[in-house]
Amino acid sequence: MRVLRHGGLVAAFCAWAGVAGALDSSAGALSVSTVADGLEEPWAIGFLPGGGVLVTERAGRLKLVENGQVAEVAGVGEVQARGQGGLLDVLVPRDFARTRTLFFSYSKPQDGGAGTAVAKAQLSPDGARLSRWEVIFEMEPGSRGGRHFGSRIVEAPDGTLFVTVGERGDRPSAQDLSRENGSVVHITKDGAVPSENPFADREGAQPEIWSYGHRNAQGAALDASGQLWVVEHGARGGDEVNRVEKGANYGWPVISYGVHYSGGKIGEGTHKEGMEQPVHYWDPSIAPSGMMIYSGKLWPEWEGDFFVGSLKFNMISRLSGDPLEEVERIEGPETLRVRDIREGPEGAIWFLSVGEGALYRVTP
Repeated sequence: MRVLRHGGLVAAFCAWAGVAGALDSSAGALSVSTVADGLEEPWAIGFLPGGGVLVTERAGRLKLVENGQVAEVAGVGEVQARGQGGLLDVLVPRDFARTRTLFFSYSKPQDGGAGTAVAKAQLSPDGARLSRWEVIFEMEPGSRGGRHFGSRIVEAPDGTLFVTVGERGDRPSAQDLSRENGSVVHITKDGAVPSENPFADREGAQPEIWSYGHRNAQGAALDASGQLWVVEHGARGGDEVNRVEKGANYGWPVISYGVHYSGGKIGEGTHKEGMEQPVHYWDPSIAPSGMMIYSGKLWPEWEGDFFVGSLKFNMISRLSGDPLEEVERIEGPETLRVRDIREGPEGAIWFLSVGEGALYRVTP
């Protein structure tokens, strides 16, 4: 193993990782290394202090990639792996070195079906097992079907959590504040409702809701200022990047830049007073998943740019500028159904390919 040191951070990268190839980009050739392969429907990446990398697999498995080995971590709670549901995101919070606590989003079995939930658990010092699995949030009520769970977890600057929740294929529910469907929820690390939540005191509203009118946000990230952004699936056209504001309504299914899969019109058009416009939208849809906003550590020219994985077109979309627009598509054999994309502690770009069943690391 060789150890890379950047700004006091120590990021371990396994020397056994093979070079998969190179990707063309506006910043020159990108070197792509295979960090782990043989993964089954990988969904999310989490970086541990000291160099270990956690990878979730949708079927309910958590893998630890460390020292050239891939090992399963025991102790994951009961997951309903059906359709798009399963074990989804993993968050390694900033205080992990002190608490050993991780956070997971997943589809939890419920009466009547399943719903998006968040659990916390402690990782053993040897990384072999989880203990004290505790559910701190779950949407209610459960519903049948395996669509549109979300779900990404983002740690806010104050240590609270933002979680994206899909509308579960029940379109009108995204406009119903009595349900968490189609929302971004905001909770503490114990699952409590922060006092600043916009609907905490509104009768009949779910107090965890921060924003609503979303369809199925599978990517979320903070920019350098701490602003939350999400990327979400449209229907046939109308995938969106949204700047998430407290209490805002993002319009689904009343307004959209897409149409139903049948070709029929969605809602009332593309604009309505009181509903937010996307910062960027794709038509045709790219089926976006993980999203990263880049710091510029290894590619200064990409500072502040958005990188979004595409499940449909097998590429990574780079967006830049104000207004935000897609300026580049990075693609190659490794970018087959990109599910998650993250910046590593050393500034490299890491991504998961569902199609290749592999974790890759990209450097200049």
